[in-house]
Amino acid sequence: MRRRAEGVEWRGDPGYFIRIDPASCDGCGDCLRVCLGSCFTLGAGKAEVKDLGSCMECAACWYACERGAIILSWPRGGTGFATEYG
Repeated sequence: MRRRAEGVEWRGDPGYFIRIDPASCDGCGDCLRVCLGSCFTLGAGKAEVKDLGSCMECAACWYACERGAIILSWPRGGTGFATEYG
């Protein structure tokens, strides 16, 4: 479910541009704590992508993951997060 934020819209379907390598994830939850869009959940002791519909493409999850379990590739051009503030 997409959250509403003033000056922000999500365009088109960006696909799955963030994945988690379950072999590398230790379930620490750092990605959950830093994610502005609440895109992650913990299941079976590992992080899982819950929903990328509110992802702000900031890559905070990727930076915070010391295990390198976040696999990030930017969304296709013209899709994903868009803001009028920058």
